[in-house]
Amino acid sequence: MPPLSIDTSKTALVVIDLQKGIVEREVAPHSSEEVIEHAARLAGAFRQKSMPVFLVRVTPSPDGKDALHPLADAGMAMATPPAGWADIVPELGSKQGDFVITKHQWGAFYGTELDLEFRRRDITTMVLCGISTNIGVESTARFAYEYGYHQIFVEDAMAAMSAEEHIATVTKIFPRIGLVRKTEDVLQALG
Repeated sequence: MPPLSIDTSKTALVVIDLQKGIVEREVAPHSSEEVIEHAARLAGAFRQKSMPVFLVRVTPSPDGKDALHPLADAGMAMATPPAGWADIVPELGSKQGDFVITKHQWGAFYGTELDLEFRRRDITTMVLCGISTNIGVESTARFAYEYGYHQIFVEDAMAAMSAEEHIATVTKIFPRIGLVRKTEDVLQALG
């Protein structure tokens, strides 16, 4: 595997759903605490280099009418979340200059300004992390692939509801659409 090279003028960090209501869940193979710690280190390095940091959170609209109700064998029930559920964890911020993207579906591109913000800043590469690997992160990654963005997936800065779900996405999907690396690889590439 060749050393990672990152163009700091064209790369952004995208952190998916590291918010109070999500990180309280039990995840694997990395704990929420580990994912937050690694994501915070990445965000700190990006901020230090004046590189964009996009903090993505998910929450329903106030009337709940944006919730999807597809015919599904294992549908997901949506209840009104408690106060503070969508707050970004304090370890990440947001800090001055960060972008907070609020999504209402799984992926961070659908129905948000993320693609527009990238294009206005000539961002061609995204470094992606967060919870859940196979839902919010993967959905965002698939859109990014279809939009033509380069992607770096930080494996130890993401987790899923089970180790099996995480491993399947990290080993079967992500290598086909980007580069899978560890936090230390990205930090080293940033210098």
